[in-house]
Amino acid sequence: MKIAIGCDHGGIALKPLILALLSELGHEVSDQGTNSESSVDYPHYAQSVCDLVASGECDRGILVCGTGIGMSMAANRNPKIRAALCSDIFTSRMSREHNDANVLCLGARVTGPGLAEEIVRTWVTTDFAAGRHLQRIQMF
Repeated sequence: MKIAIGCDHGGIALKPLILALLSELGHEVSDQGTNSESSVDYPHYAQSVCDLVASGECDRGILVCGTGIGMSMAANRNPKIRAALCSDIFTSRMSREHNDANVLCLGARVTGPGLAEEIVRTWVTTDFAAGRHLQRIQMF
């Protein structure tokens, strides 16, 4: 699977761990930045990742900021994106299984690295259940 990833300065500490995990799991990654702790505007990174997912160039995307809130709000402005802010393994699994989330948002300042890795692992390995869930997604 090809996964686009982006973060702002608040998510920079978590991004290398996610990149390593995705590589270990055999995924191709398109890193959209940022690569520094210097303050940046998260909507630019959200748009970059979401454009790749919406166009089909990437299958899914992962966005990381301090809380995950800003990234999820920015990502969901794109009508082709179903971004889910997940802070536990259950919501990660359900975001894929029931909602076919194509972008995962994480908060590096509120989710520890070990848990974040498990959230990502669950999210990339969970398939969409379709059925009645597909009908609901098609409503919006």
